Amino acid sequence: MDARPVAELAPDKRRALFDRDAGIAAIESDVSEIVGRVCEEGDVALREYAEEFDDITVGSLDVTDEAERAYDEIDDDLRDAIETAAANIREFHERQVPDDWRESFDGRELGRRYRPIERVGAYVPGGSAAYPSSALMTVVPANVAGVEQVAVATPPADEISLATLAALHVAGADAIYQAGGAQAIAALAYGTETLPQVQKIVGPGNRWVTAAKAAVRNDCEIDFLAGPSEVCVLADDTADARFVASDLLAQAEHDPNASVVAVTDDEALAGRIVDDIDARIEGREREDTIREALANDTSGVFHARSMSEAVLFCEEYAAEHLSIQADEGEALLDRIPSTGSVFLGPHSPVAAGDYAAGPNHVLPTGGHAKVAGGLSVDSFLRSTTVQRLDADALDAIGDTVTTLAEAEGLEAHAESVAVRLREAENADRESDRFRE
Repeated sequence: MDARPVAELAPDKRRALFDRDAGIAAIESDVSEIVGRVCEEGDVALREYAEEFDDITVGSLDVTDEAERAYDEIDDDLRDAIETAAANIREFHERQVPDDWRESFDGRELGRRYRPIERVGAYVPGGSAAYPSSALMTVVPANVAGVEQVAVATPPADEISLATLAALHVAGADAIYQAGGAQAIAALAYGTETLPQVQKIVGPGNRWVTAAKAAVRNDCEIDFLAGPSEVCVLADDTADARFVASDLLAQAEHDPNASVVAVTDDEALAGRIVDDIDARIEGREREDTIREALANDTSGVFHARSMSEAVLFCEEYAAEHLSIQADEGEALLDRIPSTGSVFLGPHSPVAAGDYAAGPNHVLPTGGHAKVAGGLSVDSFLRSTTVQRLDADALDAIGDTVTTLAEAEGLEAHAESVAVRLREAENADRESDRFRE
């Protein structure tokens, strides 16, 4: 890996950096076939896909009872870590719960109310690694929002991770099923003999999971289409190269398709970051994964001609995770609205947010942070507006409504107001005669 100047990026390199995608186009037809089979064959398809993709013979798909046992079996340190992380995540998300409100606006009583979705499905990845953190990040906010039933799908295994099961128990999952990949998303979206049909599916996953979410979203709501993990570090000459390199290495070990970027206005710092990365890769347990991620066209260490150029780079990149390790961090943050989650200062590693700081780690990728935020309590709520008008309030806006309705050629709309105004006018005349 070499440090490269932002100003010298060729058009094709810029496109690779800023036009990232989840890589689902190539597997859409295969995923469509999987979804169709699950719709038709239900549990049978789930068991056959477990054999084919995971080399696992599944007995019972429902493993809910195993979660409480797992909680009792894990060691005290892990149990305490899960409990602490869950408490922090719950505390942060409780601050997000909105209040219903009603107010009077000159006779117009207007308001908004919030109600939870009844049935939600959460996907918790498994496979080559265990993700108790994703169990907490998906289930805890759903429970804080008041969702009645949270069903979880996690990939089958000879022994499903005790840490993941214990985390699901702590988070408050209502039901847990061993089903993974695109087939699990299909099962949650349409239901099988065992898995319930849900109204919305949330949670991270590989490109097969993402492609399946894309395939079912006309029939079942989803949070968003998430691609491989991303981090962008914005640093100035006060940053510690070791800290920046550590954050890049941490995200790179997630996935060979991860995108890891650092940009600075200090060319010497860029060189030190590269040197530190090169010195610390060899011998790591996930060395091959890290090297592949660092070699991606969507990864790199860059030096800008100015901090303004570096800021523009970060805004265009719109990373899932943005780390700002710079003296004027707050001022720089104000100039970068597009990012999933921000980590300010040298002592705020992305890993802290991945696990236990409190904010959610299920975040938009591929530049979608320009238009969307991460998973939150809002993801599990629907809002309804409420309005009540008295006769005087309707009279006050009556001409406005009828004029606009007639301009749109909607005669019945205008009449629905006019008939009420005439009725009120007649009632006033009768009242006046009675008083006479």
